[in-house]
Amino acid sequence: MIDVGRDAWLIAYDIRDPRRLARVHRLLKSQAVPLQYSVFIAWLRAPAIETLADAIESRIDPRQDDVRFYHLPSRLELHALGRQWLPPGVSLFQEGRAVDFHGQRTVLSADIER
Repeated sequence: MIDVGRDAWLIAYDIRDPRRLARVHRLLKSQAVPLQYSVFIAWLRAPAIETLADAIESRIDPRQDDVRFYHLPSRLELHALGRQWLPPGVSLFQEGRAVDFHGQRTVLSADIER
């Protein structure tokens, strides 16, 4: 569920060492929803995203690894092609109703209330 007051963040990483990769992956799974192998979406307040960034920074080697945080706009357009990209049972919301993304091609424009 998207909580009012939380911002949507897309988090992606490219981590070279398998041990660091596993640590970051475990951390992100506890805070965000995996969309693809190294891409997550999270709805967090500003202090929480800072805390998460600090925790990730302590687990990576900045000379070899790349982690990016993309702040998503409240007016969001999502496109999905191919197989399911959200885990079963996970939905996003549009105008107060859940929208599932389990079809072959989905396009959604949604306002995320803040």
